[in-house]
Amino acid sequence: MRTIVQLSDLHFGTIIEATLEPVIDKVTSVAPDLVIVSGDLTQRARPEQYLAARGYLERLPRPQLVVPGNHDVPLYDLLRRFLSPLGRYRKHITDDLSPVYIDDEIAVVGINTARSFTFKGGDISLQQLAESVAHFQSLRGSQARIVVTHHPFDIPEGLSGVEVVGGAQRAMDAFAECSVDLFLSGHIHLVHMSSAARYQPGYNATILQAGTATSTRARGEFNSFFIFRVDESSIWCETQSWNPDTRGFELLRTNRFERVSGTAPHVAAFRGKG
Repeated sequence: MRTIVQLSDLHFGTIIEATLEPVIDKVTSVAPDLVIVSGDLTQRARPEQYLAARGYLERLPRPQLVVPGNHDVPLYDLLRRFLSPLGRYRKHITDDLSPVYIDDEIAVVGINTARSFTFKGGDISLQQLAESVAHFQSLRGSQARIVVTHHPFDIPEGLSGVEVVGGAQRAMDAFAECSVDLFLSGHIHLVHMSSAARYQPGYNATILQAGTATSTRARGEFNSFFIFRVDESSIWCETQSWNPDTRGFELLRTNRFERVSGTAPHVAAFRGKG
């Protein structure tokens, strides 16, 4: 069994200071095999915000898999936005914009969906898709297969001003062939769970959006993050939610999702559409 933590939308620059130490305490206590950070480490991609984010990541367990978000691209510094959109991210966080973590039990592929030419939206390019698919196709074991982006593959009904990641349909077509089990993202600052069957009938992979772990920019929910327990057949997702009375993170709910990798009956259904 593997334990994975997903933090998202830290937004250094709009931090709830009281949440910082409890996140570290809770994450450290579960001794994760991997910590995922799914974008928006900063609020405005300023040097001091990146320095704070880097210092925070250094206190969290490793290994880590981190992808940038749209807020990690400068908004008002137009020269930097278009000439070096993730220059500060590369300098302070990581130079790896296509992070991958693979061991005997899990295969996690990160995709950078942040772009200079859009303020909020994101995209998965054909090249990024091909590289991601290649990682899954190279697997020779029965690892659980996980994709990490900042921008989501699904959004709650009625939520305005947010769109799914660009290229979502062609990405799902390809990832269905690879039997990807789980899609993790952030961006919307809400916990949201759905199925990839919205893209491919019968493809029952799980799509999850994490809330913001530490920022003031919540959408009516308490700050939260995910802890995953992954075994041969299932993925258990624990939603850890901030309790302002106890000033700590507590288990809100546990959801169990069946893995689709392995026998992958959905693949036959997908191919059958011809």
